[in-house]
Amino acid sequence: MDEQDNQNGGNGETGGDGGDITSSGGGFQRRILTEISPQAWEHPADRAALNALRKIPGFDLALRKIFGMFGERAIRLAFKANAVRVSPKQYPWIHERTLRVCEIMDLEEVPEVYVSQTPLVNAGAVGMSEPFIVLNSSMLEVLSRDEVEAVLAHEVGHILSGHVLYRTLLLLVMRLALFRYPIAGLALLPILWALLEWYRKSELSCDRAALLAVQDKDIVMSSLMQLAGGTRGETLDLQEFIAQSEEYRHGGDLLDSVYKVLNVIGATHPFSVMRVAELRDWIDSGAYDKIMTGEYPRRSDEDLKPYREDVAEAMKGYTDAAQEIFDEVDAAVDKLKTRFTDAWRRGRGEES
Repeated sequence: MDEQDNQNGGNGETGGDGGDITSSGGGFQRRILTEISPQAWEHPADRAALNALRKIPGFDLALRKIFGMFGERAIRLAFKANAVRVSPKQYPWIHERTLRVCEIMDLEEVPEVYVSQTPLVNAGAVGMSEPFIVLNSSMLEVLSRDEVEAVLAHEVGHILSGHVLYRTLLLLVMRLALFRYPIAGLALLPILWALLEWYRKSELSCDRAALLAVQDKDIVMSSLMQLAGGTRGETLDLQEFIAQSEEYRHGGDLLDSVYKVLNVIGATHPFSVMRVAELRDWIDSGAYDKIMTGEYPRRSDEDLKPYREDVAEAMKGYTDAAQEIFDEVDAAVDKLKTRFTDAWRRGRGEES
């Protein structure tokens, strides 16, 4: 383990309904979430969209066959040829952090991790039958080791939720349709936008998974801040970024709200400031604390939550978001009415 891990130690005692306790860096012990189901962290809209796709007869099987003919093997070989595979001898601290995340999330098959020489600070989980994680080398220069662990946990969340199949195929479709076959890409744009909306919701889901694995909200939010604009050797202030997040979410007028929607169309990830706000909302809802006390769905309880409940929750989420926009429209109309009335009165020489 890391030097920090060895200093903290751990006795492996039992933590009641919440699962076992494991040693952890950061000066505290972390709870193992035995047999935790992805339903515990998945955003309702994310889950409903995936369930809808999975209910199409033979859909998953067809995708796997298509991708298996030319995709997974080629991608895996490319990373084996042009990236460094993490192991006890190569980036041993990443190897140890990956093992710890998988232990916390009760994932027996530890995915391979590769470090790729790339200037963009990012990471991803790709593949199908054997998903693996890719960390861009620039991330290791900007993020702390704890923050890198949060990113690893985020990607493990994608693997456990079964996102990787659809995420990988979406990326391939985007590349083929938009760059190699642009005319076909135009026809596919509505489908791509719909898939991208699901993709963004899946990111919100796995930010929650990262928190469940790291069990320190500041580390997870700090990793999102670094992904937004961190640089090597620069110290950033998390509280300042949280304030920026609140300012973005609640500030502005109607036109700003329209721009916020337009800005994310075609994007694979929500803005980091919104991801921080969404994560804080989830914590404030009490869901995180319930899971930490052992109150969470288990994988052994298959189909524990009916599909219709997922759809209902997703619809409520979109309804609430729409209601916020309508409220902003009403407020904007009231402001315009007031300005018009004041201008009319001034034109008539009346007091406003």
